[in-house]
Amino acid sequence: MARAGRRLSSEGFALQALAREDGGPVRVGFTATRKLGNAVVRNRTRRRLREATRLVLAERPLIGFDLVLIGRPAARTLPFVRLRADFAQALDRLAEPERLIR
Repeated sequence: MARAGRRLSSEGFALQALAREDGGPVRVGFTATRKLGNAVVRNRTRRRLREATRLVLAERPLIGFDLVLIGRPAARTLPFVRLRADFAQALDRLAEPERLIR
């Protein structure tokens, strides 16, 4: 469903976001395709994305969105601080000010 929404891109991931009308908490999904490598590599990529997302959303909760992060090969080697900053920047580009809870 999020595929029908807005798409944002960074070096480590592609973000698909769909605004929902229910105003509920954000729902997040993670994808790592076989192009990234074997199961160990894909799982590591998903874990890095999941943790970056968890930390950013803990600081700045977002409501009313479905998000899907699609891992890219660079997600394995990017410094974690950069991955986290890229996700925070993607949220800035995505959300209108009234959607953020401060």
